[in-house]
Amino acid sequence: MSDIHKTIEAVWKIESTRLIAGIARVTRDIGIAEELAQEALVAALERWPEEGIPEKPAAWLMTAAKRRAIDTLRRGRMLEQKHGEITRELEYQQQRLGEAMDLALDQVIDDDVLRLIFTACHPVLAVEGRLALTLRVACGLTTGEIARAFLVPEKTLGQRIFRAKKMLSEAHIPFETPRGDELRRRVDSVLSVVYLIFNEGYTATAGEEWMRAELCDDALRLGRMLAELLPAESEVQGLLALMELQASRTAARRGTAGEAVLLPEQDRSLWDHAQIERGMAALRRAQKLGGGAGNYALQAAIAACHARANTAAETDWERIVLLYDALLQVRPSPIVALNRAVAVGMAQGPVAGLQALDALAGEPALANYHLLPSVRGDLLMKLGRYAEASEELQRSLAMTDNVRERELLSKKLQQAMVLADAHHGNDLDR
Repeated sequence: MSDIHKTIEAVWKIESTRLIAGIARVTRDIGIAEELAQEALVAALERWPEEGIPEKPAAWLMTAAKRRAIDTLRRGRMLEQKHGEITRELEYQQQRLGEAMDLALDQVIDDDVLRLIFTACHPVLAVEGRLALTLRVACGLTTGEIARAFLVPEKTLGQRIFRAKKMLSEAHIPFETPRGDELRRRVDSVLSVVYLIFNEGYTATAGEEWMRAELCDDALRLGRMLAELLPAESEVQGLLALMELQASRTAARRGTAGEAVLLPEQDRSLWDHAQIERGMAALRRAQKLGGGAGNYALQAAIAACHARANTAAETDWERIVLLYDALLQVRPSPIVALNRAVAVGMAQGPVAGLQALDALAGEPALANYHLLPSVRGDLLMKLGRYAEASEELQRSLAMTDNVRERELLSKKLQQAMVLADAHHGNDLDR
């Protein structure tokens, strides 16, 4: 790839969100806005290698997109797609169209980006559609990049994005930031999308990699953007705090060969302490805003307990148990209860942890969740019940699609089986 093409790619990565947002404010259609922005990108790919990189490349792209938007409106394309508001603008203010478009697109402000995110994450869309569309238009990822991240065929992912755009258009979803109670309801949808993107990056559900740091970076970018755009929303600050604190461990979570390294074995000197400070600051902001007991802020407070511990042994597990108790009150979930059982096992011993875990045995949501037998296997290992631990780890292994996690579980299983054989041999010697 030439240096000019690399520059175009970098500019697009940085500016595409604002570019699409600015156009969508006028067209009221994300699909058309993205198409016009892509046309501007194609123009750059055609002209910059010959003419050189402009002094202000982002402004050049905006101008190119603006011209295409004006041409599109004048050709009546919006009329064909029944965009009434734009049609009326064409009918009654045709002579002022150029000026109106200049003004609208030259005043791209952060509110446009916020509108774009809220529209892409609209609850009318299925979760898969929200995820794909947000990564596409708000993070600037290509269809291929998103497909690889979620391990689905590119054609399938492209269809998800197409359906999401079509549904937004057909449902006449307004390109706006909601207000009042509707804002609070919609914020939860937006945050859940960002949270899902981060989690898939932090621990991949399938594939050959333990984590996909690029997805974590994209989620963090969205989180930081939302924190700037909605500074008074405590849960926005709480989610940002959680992601910053979790992502601070990235360098320590993988070994030299890409293998998974769990929290107790991590080299904490590799943790990004500047990122930890950013996370702690966001957590303080969430608490100051009165959201310390919110879902994401509580999870961030748990992550903060790990961040404060210089060694695994210094972790305040009793406090973590209390935080999980509070989290269960705010957001009851079998997954949260499972995590609490782990904390109980660390704070009060494996017997107490196993009791808390076995209380979840009948939870349908955990029936095929590999971490339930994995955690049970760990607790049984600590109790010296190696044969039972082997059975649980085998169950967990059968449920796991991630290659690195399978490697980790296989090592644990091998260790449990060796100890079980040794223990059985000792029994025979008696």
